[in-house]
Amino acid sequence: MMEIKNFRAIHDKELILELIEEGEHEEQDFKFSISDSRKIARSISAFANNRGGRLLVGVKDNGNIAGIRSDEEFYMIEQAAEMYCRPAQKVDQTLYCIEGKYVLLVKICKSTVPVLAQDDNRKWQPYYRIDDENIQVPPLVLRLWNTRKKKSALLHFSETEARLLDFVSKSKGTSVLDIAKSLHLSLAFTESTVVTLCSLDVLKLDYVDGEWRIVASSVKP
Repeated sequence: MMEIKNFRAIHDKELILELIEEGEHEEQDFKFSISDSRKIARSISAFANNRGGRLLVGVKDNGNIAGIRSDEEFYMIEQAAEMYCRPAQKVDQTLYCIEGKYVLLVKICKSTVPVLAQDDNRKWQPYYRIDDENIQVPPLVLRLWNTRKKKSALLHFSETEARLLDFVSKSKGTSVLDIAKSLHLSLAFTESTVVTLCSLDVLKLDYVDGEWRIVASSVKP
């Protein structure tokens, strides 16, 4: 038997139905139920590391309203944001009643710093929202985020950096390993150079077909 005894629900059927009509996308995800705070923390991390977003809890993947089962789900989301996100996040939760069923609208704000959550091995990892998926972010992308926060800049392009840029420009998308092997460079130097060029928007990292690829930006040095 469902108990939502500690919360006052808003009766606004139109708002929730309008949101459901949008479907799942880069800023919205449906959750049938919340049963694992660690897993829901990954969704919070993914939205926070992008533009922010919202969860509709009590809604199936096909958009049908199932309703949440108890107010325990509220507390599990709160726990996910405060205990299983690093740094801890603040989320806004609002309960809606639609024809006797309860839907929890959870709003997540964009973060100014990378937000980490635990993977299946309980290792802290950053996640990122792409289309309707939460993607684990590789170390290269996290390093780029942190570099951009420091506002570092490259003032001089050496011949090696020019060769690297030319190689990437001629590819349809490549990796640090491919660049290092093709140009006979160390992995450490290649990664550092790629991060610097990405921070200057000369190169960029795109997520395509399940992989993060290094591609040339439209901005030239």
